Amino acid sequence: MNRQRPEHIIISGGGTGGHVFPAISVANALKTIEPSVEILFVGATGRMEMDLVPAAGYRIEGLPVTGLWRRKVWKNFAVIVKFLRSVSMARKIILDFKPDVVVGVGGYASGPVLWAAGRMKIPVLIQEQNSYAGITNRLLSGRADVICVAYRGMEKYFPAGKILLTGNPVRSTYSDLGSLRAEGRRYFGIGSAATAVLVLGGSLGAGSVNNVVLVSAESIRNSGLEWIWQSGRLSFDKVNRKVLQCEIENIRVRSFIDRMDLAYAAADIIVSRSGAGTISELCLVGKPVVLIPSPNVAEDHQTKNAMALVEEEAAVILKDDAVAGELVRVVSDLARDTGRRERLSANIRRLALTGSAETIAREVLRLARR
Repeated sequence: MNRQRPEHIIISGGGTGGHVFPAISVANALKTIEPSVEILFVGATGRMEMDLVPAAGYRIEGLPVTGLWRRKVWKNFAVIVKFLRSVSMARKIILDFKPDVVVGVGGYASGPVLWAAGRMKIPVLIQEQNSYAGITNRLLSGRADVICVAYRGMEKYFPAGKILLTGNPVRSTYSDLGSLRAEGRRYFGIGSAATAVLVLGGSLGAGSVNNVVLVSAESIRNSGLEWIWQSGRLSFDKVNRKVLQCEIENIRVRSFIDRMDLAYAAADIIVSRSGAGTISELCLVGKPVVLIPSPNVAEDHQTKNAMALVEEEAAVILKDDAVAGELVRVVSDLARDTGRRERLSANIRRLALTGSAETIAREVLRLARR
């Protein structure tokens, strides 16, 4: 590579906010450290990264790759065809852009790009977000130069000599939440003395979590708590309609929360899925959390992520199939138990890893300059 030119970096992956936001955080860190660096994202056509990445100021190319069907296995023939086509397209993107390093952050698009980069002898960095490594990253780990992880003990999945413990990149350090509390309360219209609960169903929404509003409207209204409810775009109309019909005045429904710093600052208790990126944020936020692992993810990795916190008494876990009948009770019990809330907060803060995006960015630049 001609070292007179700026470093060229491809960042591949996406599919969910849990992949996209960390990827953008790494890109921002790269630009902060080395403003001249050229960055190209590669995502999956039709997925959220195709909108979020350009909105963050970066160029992105799309691939037709899709995920495997685990039940309708006969549909995987089309998946394989799309994968092979995506590998061919990824190879052309690499030839045109001439990256010094390819970074994979997980999601559909990372597989074809990392596969092509490895075959073309381009340095590869994998960012594994979960405590249970996904099959794609395990298969591609042999081609990787560095594997950045967020949990200890990942030697059972990857070669120990390639592992770098960095934590997961997040959208913010959340170091100033205390000073933002009053502003957050005003932003969401919550009184200063009220106990506020923030419910995060994910960027697209979580059916079982949103169903709580539909079946437990009266319990929410009578809970004595104030609720901020991110329903996700797909469920917003249904959830908001129920809130209006039942006149639940102590709930604020948002399809998507842009100011997560204010939401975290306003909240006393947080209810969330247990995606890896989200958990990394929650450790930095340091507030008591109730985790509801999604059952619809590969290899049940969200349960494994959640249990890594539960074993440290740093979170409460609630099974997805029990959410409708139990969530309001579990949260209300936690709201009354000040001592337990304080223990959960102290323990989850101990698990936080800071500066992850910058650490990964510096490792990317080190590979580019070898």
